[in-house]
Amino acid sequence: MAVEVTMPKFGLTMHEGTIQRFFKHPGEPVAAGEPLYEVETEKVLYVVEAPAAGTLAAWLYPEGAVVACGLAVALLAAPGEDVSAIAARVGNGAPAARSAQESAANGGAERSAAAAAEQSAATGARRAITPIARKRAAELGVNLDLVAGSGPGGRVTREDVERAATAKGAEPPAAPAPMRSPATPAAPSAAGKPTVRTLPLTAMRRTIAQRMHASLSASAQLTITTEADVSAAVELRERLKTQFDFTYSDLMIHAVARALTRHPRMNARFGDGAILLNDEVNVGLAVALDDGLIVPVIAGANRMALKEIAARTRELGERARAGKLTLEEVGGGTFTITNLGNYGIDAFTPILNAGETGILGVGRIVEKPAVWRGEITRRSMMTLSLTFDHRAIDGAPSAAFLRTVVEIFNYGER
Repeated sequence: MAVEVTMPKFGLTMHEGTIQRFFKHPGEPVAAGEPLYEVETEKVLYVVEAPAAGTLAAWLYPEGAVVACGLAVALLAAPGEDVSAIAARVGNGAPAARSAQESAANGGAERSAAAAAEQSAATGARRAITPIARKRAAELGVNLDLVAGSGPGGRVTREDVERAATAKGAEPPAAPAPMRSPATPAAPSAAGKPTVRTLPLTAMRRTIAQRMHASLSASAQLTITTEADVSAAVELRERLKTQFDFTYSDLMIHAVARALTRHPRMNARFGDGAILLNDEVNVGLAVALDDGLIVPVIAGANRMALKEIAARTRELGERARAGKLTLEEVGGGTFTITNLGNYGIDAFTPILNAGETGILGVGRIVEKPAVWRGEITRRSMMTLSLTFDHRAIDGAPSAAFLRTVVEIFNYGER
């Protein structure tokens, strides 16, 4: 009897997954535990393994399809079963039609159609290609087999397709509309209507949108800022970087983790009619990706030395950009740090991750005149923005936590 390979459910918040690529073609033998297909969840890419040995009889959805958890994705023929008979029962046109219906319900019918076309035309090994890249390639007449991917794990992105189109003299990418004042109407197209390009939401982008909106709706968020003199931290890094490599983000994780042990109310969450204090200090660091962001978590950061934190942060960052993080590496956070200093940002208003009481926004370090010991001199200054849930903690203790972070960031524990 044929074995159904279903879309797994990796966590309580997962309701669907996007099929990124297949590792087997229909008719090929499959060993138990062998990688079968790759699925993109709301947080990570995951490889689904074959639950049993047999022969792949049919895929029930094309690459790029969004499939609800628990639904069958593929059929495996048991040893001795007639593979062609199983495939015939499924039918050639049904899978693509079902995929289009599923994806349309999630706002992505065009994405599934492009994915199905790519699946039927492709031969050989499968590569990770974003749905919008497939659609853009079809629009510009670009052969995806000839496009080098620059995304995580070599994934082909829309920008890769548009660069390839420009290089071969195809239609250039549509230019962004010029900035206009609110009173100036958009220039009409030939048909008399403004031109609009539609970008289908990826699973990650959709999840970010839902969770950020839910976070603002479900908590009482307040942001406080301070401009901190971090000259001592700059001097400390200059002294220590000859011994081992670390960044200011690593130093901030080190400081925040230790400050959370002194201010346990910031390491809490509000729920079930009470304030729940976490025993573990697990600090998440937001990492920017091509189509969103992800927050790997440094578990037990308060028990780690700066050198250990630096090594772990570097490892998680590399795995995040390669799309190889596990669910365990992005779960269980109790506090988050997001750093936009590398982008020239001084201050911003971060939004809480659901289930956490605090998130710290870190700006750039800038040398500027400041009063130091009664004299005006050049100092290294940095703006910190702390957003907290006012249901769990008030402004004064939040300010005290922020002051402790600055002290430890500059001088270490006392």
